[in-house]
Amino acid sequence: MADREDGPLHGVPDGPVLSHGGGERLLDLVRVMQRLRGPDGCPWDREQTHRTLGRHLLEETHETLEAIDAGDMERLKDELGDVLLQVVFHAEMARQEGAWDVDDVAEGLVRKLIRRHPHVFGDVDVDSAAEVLVNWEKIKTEEKGAAHRVDEGIPATLPALARAAKVQRRAAGSGFDWRTTEAALARVEESLDQLRSAWPASAEDELGDLLFAVAAAGRGMDVDPETALRKATARFGDGFERVREAAERDAVDLEALTDEELLARYRAAGLTLGP
Repeated sequence: MADREDGPLHGVPDGPVLSHGGGERLLDLVRVMQRLRGPDGCPWDREQTHRTLGRHLLEETHETLEAIDAGDMERLKDELGDVLLQVVFHAEMARQEGAWDVDDVAEGLVRKLIRRHPHVFGDVDVDSAAEVLVNWEKIKTEEKGAAHRVDEGIPATLPALARAAKVQRRAAGSGFDWRTTEAALARVEESLDQLRSAWPASAEDELGDLLFAVAAAGRGMDVDPETALRKATARFGDGFERVREAAERDAVDLEALTDEELLARYRAAGLTLGP
């Protein structure tokens, strides 16, 4: 096991845990998982490895995002429980391997939160949430010490817009950032013009630059581009069903319509995005 300091961590605020159970149910969860992984536990749970559980963590994360987008608090509670199960599951496997346990996970997280919030636990002043994120990236850079690539450690498998935003936040931590939202929007317009003039010769590169610029503009507006696109896609899906139902009701072949006629039907369905 990793070495831990005895007693409370320096900087952790005193006072009660603001939960009706005082956090005791979290300990129950750890005990249940230890039983499931124990000799007289569940065969399936005992057979799992960090690798076999990987896809479950990804699935539970996406289901949690769906609950957040839907604003469904009861479902969110359940989905967060499933994500928490994955954390405790991995920690219990590591404990059995003699590597570390759930307390090591929690201690490391507490230390990180205190270290990366000097405006709360120290004497640093900040003016906005955006400045907090920039400071966070600065502190992360200082923690790494030696020079590293701006995209180092950011999984290539992240959704592209989410990865772009994360790389941009890290670059902002080193001072490379648009100073105003207007400047970021101007870059979006410039990229769009370049896409128009470059098509079709280098459309992929220019479209990539445009999407990257849109992600930067979103950061300036405090809008997560991944969330924004996910919601826009959901709105389009709902609106498209209304368009299709109306076309079937009117005995209209959508493929036979002109661009103007098709756009009119999209507008009538409340869609701002068209084909």
